[in-house]
Amino acid sequence: MADYLGRLAELGLKLPEAPAPAANYVPYVIAGSMVYISGQVARNERGFITGKLGADMSVAEGQEAAKSCALALIAQLRAACGGDLSRLVQVVKLTGFVAATPDFTEHPTVINGASDIMVAVFGDRGRHARAAVGCVSLPLGVAVEVEGIFRIT
Repeated sequence: MADYLGRLAELGLKLPEAPAPAANYVPYVIAGSMVYISGQVARNERGFITGKLGADMSVAEGQEAAKSCALALIAQLRAACGGDLSRLVQVVKLTGFVAATPDFTEHPTVINGASDIMVAVFGDRGRHARAAVGCVSLPLGVAVEVEGIFRIT
């Protein structure tokens, strides 16, 4: 049985509480063996991580924002699995959204912050398909939002 919570601790990472939805939607939907997790916005212990890549945020800061989204996704996955992350079969796909200026082109590098966490925590089960998309703004002024699709037992 995989000890993903132990792996998180080894990495010095702590899962947040699974965030409640901010509007009229659910945090995740389970359809058969698939879990579809709603977009998780960048936040830390101080609040939302706001800004725009290419203007007032560095790529490294964007990666940290994406990392926070990945941890929120894992927290939602844990809730969907009744607390048992060993039910994970595969991280199927992540879609990352980056608030950026029109000339910013490093969206994939920013979203690597989320992808790297999935692989660090879940190993080969964390390898996934992905999209990284730039946009003019995101909810609440956050810099990054990431949604995910997971397969479970």
